[in-house]
Amino acid sequence: MLLKAAFIFIAPETDSTVHQAVIPSPVVELHVVGVKNYKEAVLAAEKLAAEGITAFELCAGFGVAGVVKIKEAVGNAMVGVVRFDTHPGLNNKSGDELFQ
Repeated sequence: MLLKAAFIFIAPETDSTVHQAVIPSPVVELHVVGVKNYKEAVLAAEKLAAEGITAFELCAGFGVAGVVKIKEAVGNAMVGVVRFDTHPGLNNKSGDELFQ
Protein backbone atom coordinates (compact mmCIF):
# COMPACT_ATOMS: atom_id res chain seq x y z
CA MET A 1 0.00 0.00 0.00
CA LEU A 2 1.42 3.37 -1.02
CA LEU A 3 1.58 5.98 1.74
CA LYS A 4 0.81 9.50 0.56
CA ALA A 5 2.68 11.85 2.88
CA ALA A 6 3.70 15.50 2.96
CA PHE A 7 6.53 17.50 4.46
CA ILE A 8 5.77 21.20 4.89
CA PHE A 9 8.62 23.61 5.58
CA ILE A 10 8.21 27.26 6.49
CA ALA A 11 10.57 30.06 5.52
CA PRO A 12 10.16 33.75 4.65
CA GLU A 13 9.85 34.57 0.94
CA THR A 14 8.80 31.00 0.12
CA ASP A 15 5.93 30.52 -2.34
CA SER A 16 3.96 27.29 -2.05
CA THR A 17 2.98 27.43 -5.72
CA VAL A 18 6.66 27.45 -6.73
CA HIS A 19 8.57 25.72 -3.94
CA GLN A 20 7.15 22.24 -4.09
CA ALA A 21 8.03 18.77 -5.33
CA VAL A 22 6.72 15.21 -5.36
CA ILE A 23 9.21 12.46 -4.63
CA PRO A 24 7.89 9.03 -5.58
CA SER A 25 9.23 5.78 -4.16
CA PRO A 26 7.92 2.23 -3.99
CA VAL A 27 6.41 2.74 -0.52
CA VAL A 28 5.77 6.48 -0.13
CA GLU A 29 4.76 9.34 -2.39
CA LEU A 30 6.25 12.33 -0.57
CA HIS A 31 4.94 15.81 -1.33
CA VAL A 32 7.27 18.61 -0.20
CA VAL A 33 5.86 22.12 0.05
CA GLY A 34 7.45 25.36 1.23
CA VAL A 35 5.25 28.06 2.75
CA LYS A 36 5.93 31.59 3.97
CA ASN A 37 3.55 31.75 6.96
CA TYR A 38 0.94 29.81 8.90
CA LYS A 39 -1.94 31.05 6.72
CA GLU A 40 -0.28 29.65 3.59
CA ALA A 41 0.59 26.46 5.49
CA VAL A 42 -3.04 25.88 6.43
CA LEU A 43 -4.16 26.39 2.82
CA ALA A 44 -1.47 24.01 1.54
CA ALA A 45 -2.32 21.38 4.16
CA GLU A 46 -6.03 21.56 3.36
CA LYS A 47 -5.29 21.14 -0.36
CA LEU A 48 -2.96 18.19 0.28
CA ALA A 49 -5.48 16.51 2.59
CA ALA A 50 -8.15 16.88 -0.10
CA GLU A 51 -5.73 15.15 -2.52
CA GLY A 52 -5.45 12.12 -0.23
CA ILE A 53 -2.42 12.91 1.92
CA THR A 54 -2.84 11.04 5.21
CA ALA A 55 0.43 11.87 6.99
CA PHE A 56 2.01 15.28 7.47
CA GLU A 57 5.43 16.14 8.86
CA LEU A 58 6.13 19.75 9.75
CA CYS A 59 9.55 21.36 9.86
CA ALA A 60 10.99 22.75 13.06
CA GLY A 61 9.97 26.28 12.07
CA PHE A 62 6.43 25.45 13.19
CA GLY A 63 5.87 26.32 16.81
CA VAL A 64 3.20 24.74 19.00
CA ALA A 65 0.49 27.13 17.75
CA GLY A 66 1.43 26.43 14.13
CA VAL A 67 1.16 22.68 14.66
CA VAL A 68 -2.31 23.12 16.17
CA LYS A 69 -3.41 25.12 13.11
CA ILE A 70 -2.27 22.34 10.77
CA LYS A 71 -3.85 19.61 12.90
CA GLU A 72 -7.16 21.48 12.80
CA ALA A 73 -6.84 21.90 9.02
CA VAL A 74 -6.24 18.22 8.23
CA GLY A 75 -8.67 16.56 10.60
CA ASN A 76 -7.90 12.89 11.13
CA ALA A 77 -4.62 12.85 9.19
CA MET A 78 -1.49 12.09 11.20
CA VAL A 79 0.68 15.10 12.02
CA GLY A 80 4.29 14.79 13.14
CA VAL A 81 6.82 17.47 13.90
CA VAL A 82 10.56 17.99 13.63
CA ARG A 83 11.22 20.00 16.77
CA PHE A 84 13.62 22.76 17.82
CA ASP A 85 12.52 25.11 20.59
CA THR A 86 13.87 27.82 18.35
CA HIS A 87 14.98 27.34 14.76
CA PRO A 88 18.58 28.05 13.70
CA GLY A 89 17.43 28.99 10.18
CA LEU A 90 14.99 31.57 11.59
CA ASN A 91 17.49 33.60 13.61
CA ASN A 92 16.86 31.35 16.61
CA LYS A 93 13.17 32.24 16.84
CA SER A 94 10.05 30.08 16.87
CA GLY A 95 7.57 30.12 14.02
CA ASP A 96 4.95 31.11 16.59
CA GLU A 97 6.83 34.38 17.01
CA LEU A 98 7.34 34.99 13.28
CA PHE A 99 4.45 33.57 11.29
CA GLN A 100 1.20 34.01 13.27
